[in-house]
Amino acid sequence: MKKIIDTERIPIKLWLDEMDDNTLYQVKNLANLPFAFKHIALMPDAHSGYGMPIGGVMAADNVIVPNAVGVDIGCGICAVKTDLKIKPNIQKRLKEIVGDIEKRVPVGFKHHKRAQDEGFMPEGYKVGSMEVVSSEYQSALRQLGTLGGGNHFIEIQRDKEGFIWIMIHSGSRNIGKQVADHYNKLAKKLNKQWNSSVPPNADLAYLPFTTAEAHKYYQEMNYCIDFALANRKLMLTRVQEILSDYFPNIKFGEMINIAHNYAKWEKHFGKNVVVHRKGATSAHKGELGIIPGSQGTKSYIVEGLGNPESFSSCSHGAGRLMGRNEAIRSLSLEHEIRKLDKKGILHSIRTQRDLDEAPSAYKNITQVMSDQEDLVKIAVELSPLAVIKG
Repeated sequence: MKKIIDTERIPIKLWLDEMDDNTLYQVKNLANLPFAFKHIALMPDAHSGYGMPIGGVMAADNVIVPNAVGVDIGCGICAVKTDLKIKPNIQKRLKEIVGDIEKRVPVGFKHHKRAQDEGFMPEGYKVGSMEVVSSEYQSALRQLGTLGGGNHFIEIQRDKEGFIWIMIHSGSRNIGKQVADHYNKLAKKLNKQWNSSVPPNADLAYLPFTTAEAHKYYQEMNYCIDFALANRKLMLTRVQEILSDYFPNIKFGEMINIAHNYAKWEKHFGKNVVVHRKGATSAHKGELGIIPGSQGTKSYIVEGLGNPESFSSCSHGAGRLMGRNEAIRSLSLEHEIRKLDKKGILHSIRTQRDLDEAPSAYKNITQVMSDQEDLVKIAVELSPLAVIKG
């Protein structure tokens, strides 16, 4: 931990040296919520979001806040190690492999033309009982196994021993956004009726678990978390099929998966609370997680240290250094392309518009990892070989 801000209702514990004014404003709003428990934790990749900063962790007393989960519910990362080692013949085929992945996995706003196999969809839910999920289900069948845009990616990576890994970062697509928007709007309406002490401009409307609405949101949120995992699993299956076409004897290890936009009942400091992680990752003692850098920088498989001060959490990535529009306006396309080409990475920076995902738009992942040495320890260091983005 770097420092503590103790000017608000509860303390704010920081794992970063500095932050912009808007992030500070948002984290102070969190610390003044009447139901916020013990303290607020801010991870080293933190930057401003909607209502709650990305990289924020808040434990709430019997309350759930849709905007403290965010619109991409269940967004997360999965990674799989292969038994394939990087060799010149494999390096030469990467461009073909990337081309095949792009043909089979829709990116950006694209969806599949046909519904995908329902066998990949989450099980154990009564879909008909969930208002938003049931209305979005058929659309979700065509979004299943699609990457989306922004910072979502499929990467082919290598570890220090030369073994090739697959890493995928994606979320719940439009179904997650619709659930988030519906319940945030409902929470705002109810908070107004209750004359809530939470100021509307904080954008942190809440649902107490004494209400049916909180339980409904929690159920639909959990469905979206499982849908996001199903989405990653189907994309992973497609990538594995493609690699198997090129290398018939390839073997794949077990999938590591971790989400970073969700709320969950957990016990901390002797109390059952609802831990909201928005752009933050669970890091319970011994738990395996994933912290990616930007395209062109290293990513890490990590093991949680279970630090109670962070509510057993860590960063979800490098974190943005500049906003998307600022990056597009200010970064040099030639410089960013040259930097990635020099490393021999097949990347996704082609036009000025792609600069919102350039490495220079993100914080230094080495510094981010250094800032959270008391939260996780590095198990595997990965370097990018090829990057697909939306």
